[in-house]
Amino acid sequence: MADDPNPTAGKPDDSTSEEPAEETSVKVDPDVGEEGEDYDAATGEDDAATGEDDAVEASDAKPRMSHVRLATILGVVLVLGLGGLVGWLGYQAYQAKQAEDLRNLFVQVGRQGALNLTTIDWESAEADVQRILDSATGTFYDDFQQRSQPFIEVVKQAQSKSEGEVTEAGLESESDNEGQVLVAVTVNTSNAGAPEQQPRAWRMRITVQKIDDEAKVSNVEFVP
Repeated sequence: MADDPNPTAGKPDDSTSEEPAEETSVKVDPDVGEEGEDYDAATGEDDAATGEDDAVEASDAKPRMSHVRLATILGVVLVLGLGGLVGWLGYQAYQAKQAEDLRNLFVQVGRQGALNLTTIDWESAEADVQRILDSATGTFYDDFQQRSQPFIEVVKQAQSKSEGEVTEAGLESESDNEGQVLVAVTVNTSNAGAPEQQPRAWRMRITVQKIDDEAKVSNVEFVP
């Protein structure tokens, strides 16, 4: 048997008999690789650092905003409080002034009423009586008007002359539109053909009533 010049002839080729192994291709995502992880980590750290910086800045800014707002609120409250206080004090002062003016008016009208009643001259009796009526009101006006003419005739017949002088006057009581005034009067009286008389001291309780913007005598009492 002759030698086979190709010793491998007739033998299956190992290299051709086996199927080549499939190659698995793996795509590397640059965002997922190590470099990607480092990038994400770095980015995350940067974001965290930025967030911390923002938080610090915000925390630093908030107190400043709070201080400014608090100062503004306190300023507004202070201004409103002072305005209210000034207004209240002004109103109280106005009320006190009104009350004082009313008391002074009552006393003034009471004093003048006492002078009108005690100062009568027989030569000017009509004018003196009219002055009393002009400063009177209410029942006192009605009563004195009814007796005014007989009173004038008596004064003229006696040629009487009286002159009063207020020695003391003060407000006894008061209300919104009425006050009672105590008046002490010294009266000098003279009659024709009669000896000179000693001064007489009278005390009167004069009720003064406020009517609109004026005040008038509404009652007269002689008190011991």
